[in-house]
Amino acid sequence: MTEKKIKQEVIDELMKEYRGPEDFQALFTALKKAVMERALKAELDVHLGYEKGQEKPADESNHRNGSSSKTVLGESGAVRLEIPRDRDGTFDPKLIRKHQRRIDGMDQKILSMYARGMTVREIQGHLKELYATDISPDLISSVTDEVIAEVREWQSRPLETLYPVIILDALRVKIRDEGVVKNKAVYLALGITLAGTKDILGLWIEQTEGAKFWLKVMTELKNRGVQDVLICLVDGLKGFPEAIEATFPQAQIQTCIVHLMRHSLEYCSWQDRKQVAHELKAIYRESTAEAAEQALARFAAGRWGQRYPPIVTSWRRNWERVIPFFVYPLEVRRVLYTTNAIESLNMQLRKITKNRGHFPSDEAATKLLYLALRNATAKWKNAAREWKPALTQFAILYPERFTAATDRGE
Repeated sequence: MTEKKIKQEVIDELMKEYRGPEDFQALFTALKKAVMERALKAELDVHLGYEKGQEKPADESNHRNGSSSKTVLGESGAVRLEIPRDRDGTFDPKLIRKHQRRIDGMDQKILSMYARGMTVREIQGHLKELYATDISPDLISSVTDEVIAEVREWQSRPLETLYPVIILDALRVKIRDEGVVKNKAVYLALGITLAGTKDILGLWIEQTEGAKFWLKVMTELKNRGVQDVLICLVDGLKGFPEAIEATFPQAQIQTCIVHLMRHSLEYCSWQDRKQVAHELKAIYRESTAEAAEQALARFAAGRWGQRYPPIVTSWRRNWERVIPFFVYPLEVRRVLYTTNAIESLNMQLRKITKNRGHFPSDEAATKLLYLALRNATAKWKNAAREWKPALTQFAILYPERFTAATDRGE
């Protein structure tokens, strides 16, 4: 619709009641109420086939039947409307549908606040401050509950047949379960597509991890269309390598270097961390696995290895999952070295969940996390700068698997 100008005499009539800034909202609400009620009456005219005051068509038995009051909430506050009715009860206005209580994108405002970690009570208080009207917690909950259907659709959507890289990580969230608050794990799978774009493949909440759980996750990904994965980046999660190998036997399993580094620095005092990190970087920056193993031996025999022997133990325990990293050229290593994408995502999720004592159920946690993910990933459109060189290397290293993906039309 093109922009419409309000006639000057209408504005003059409204301004007769204006005494100062405090009257502005009331005048605006009155204008909005008048326009909306006029629009509703126009809709009823179309529904009946004649305007009020005109002669009713001979073949029309239905007619106007007064009005009913309804309060709807919009961006400018609550508006009390008189909704016209018809005798047959067949009139269903489009502007304000039957049972509709919110207008002007109010649902999106509620979801936006919820996605930023505000509780139902906080949203209720915030809306009261903004619009000077009470909104029940049940109404707010009903708005957020509508997200569950969207979550189910998202969690079951078809996926691409080939992902060059899949990264899996977890964060802990307190959730009430069977009357007890438990520290449950929320697992995220992030896939990097052939185009180099990032995509959250799924969200799972589980109390304990293990091979059985990870097999379920990988099987779900396969059932949703994933036929091949080149490299899976993991952080030493128990049972995950076995689940990958059972579902995607060709996938290369690589321990995430960043996770290994972070785990190593947990053993250090704060003042030693910078120097220890510098020494550990020398290990994974070597050109070959053999040179890296020698660097690890030097670290173990040196000052920091002697002071913090658990670091050496951790690296040696994970060594078989670290050395695949050295097979790849520099372009691929830059992609595999870090899981910053999912780490940054987890950081945002932790900010949102930290202010909540706990969630009343898995479903409540899922709602918030999904909305937060939707906001955080909205800008994920472009491929990483280093992706094109890496993709070229992947195509050289895995020519048959890339050809198969191309033949499938990807």
